Amino acid sequence: MDQIILTAVAVALLILLAGVFAALDAALSTVSVARVEEMAKDSRYGAARLSRMLLTRPRYINVTVLLHLLSLISGVVLLTVVFAELIESTAWALVGVIAVMTIAAYVVAGVGPRTLGRQHAYSLALGASTPMWVLGMVLGPVASILVGVGNAVTPGRGFRNGPFATEIELLEIVDMARERGVVADDESRMIQSVFELGDTTAREVMTPRTEMVWIESSKTVGQAARLAVKSGYSRIPVVDGDNSDDVVGVIYLRDIVARLDDPDGRAAPVSEVMRPAVFVPDAKRIDDLLSEMQRDHNHLAILVDEYGGTAGLVSIEDILEEIVGEIVDEYDTTEVPPVEELEDGRYRLSARLGLDEVAELFDVEFADEVTEEVETIGGLMALELGRVPLPGAHVVSVGLDLRAEGGHDRRGRVRVITVVAEKLDPAADPADTAAGDGAGDGAGDKADENDDEENR
Repeated sequence: MDQIILTAVAVALLILLAGVFAALDAALSTVSVARVEEMAKDSRYGAARLSRMLLTRPRYINVTVLLHLLSLISGVVLLTVVFAELIESTAWALVGVIAVMTIAAYVVAGVGPRTLGRQHAYSLALGASTPMWVLGMVLGPVASILVGVGNAVTPGRGFRNGPFATEIELLEIVDMARERGVVADDESRMIQSVFELGDTTAREVMTPRTEMVWIESSKTVGQAARLAVKSGYSRIPVVDGDNSDDVVGVIYLRDIVARLDDPDGRAAPVSEVMRPAVFVPDAKRIDDLLSEMQRDHNHLAILVDEYGGTAGLVSIEDILEEIVGEIVDEYDTTEVPPVEELEDGRYRLSARLGLDEVAELFDVEFADEVTEEVETIGGLMALELGRVPLPGAHVVSVGLDLRAEGGHDRRGRVRVITVVAEKLDPAADPADTAAGDGAGDGAGDKADENDDEENR
């Protein structure tokens, strides 16, 4: 009888020991490397050793899992011996072992200890750092061998360091942290946006070619300065002639400012001041593009489509907005309605309103070549002007009088927000159907008129 009592006590101790290892497993999986390093700087007991252990965290987690299973299996074997002595029926003895160990393994050696391990992760991990260090040195190779054997018999490549969290599991952890108030909503969105960078192409965040602000290579530095001030952009693509599809460089505001004090510098052509443009395929993932921009200290890239033409451009700010969200400015505080009726038969339209809706509103029809090139009323103005419209730009097309409205956003960039549209009298002078003033790059005819003045 004494032997049975000793064996039963051993079973109880083994179950408790399994619970201890379950708690340590949860604690080691929960602790943060950064926080442990801060504790080490404050000379907390065990923090320095725990910090070194976290460098090979899977090794010690594998050891705790191994000892947890070893304790439970040993407890099952010993409990079977006890029940076999107390119960004559082998079947009932096995039923008793299964019932007792299921409850004990779930409550005493499972859920309870793991919950405590997460709640008191740092206290447990710091307190057990020394014995875990010793156990890791002794049993670490054994655990690694077992993980290797498991990987060998598992279909696929297996796990080099044992089980680890997938991207989906990490995002679920972020959602749980947000629900519990540990992580703010905006921080949660930023974390999820970082994971989405690898799935987003540059084409999805680019400024399309029809909306690019550009300047011709033959224009002067003075004209480029006026364009930079008017548009709010500090880096402007330079094109050959008036073809926005043929980008030959990029002119920087800092290079423009450096020449403004010199009359000869103001009169110099943009082609002498521009820098080489960086071209990348529009299908490039923006996480790779961001890394390249940081490495090369480049803030602007020209995107090239599969046919070799210019698809658009992307700035490093565009990529960062994918992480932190759209930068809100004074024009974004209230949502712009798609259509707002004004007096005298005029309408204020969102610049992003589709041409099909415009055609239905004014009972007009756009040519197929127009709808193949652009999709919005803002794009139509860009097509008619031959360049991106700026606030104040005026266009007459298919019997519609269009005038752009907008202003500077928070980053100083000029944005066309709305377009005031009015249907003209069919009896109007056909000569009025040409594009009006407000050339998109700000370096058009008006700039040419001021050449003599700016060269003084």
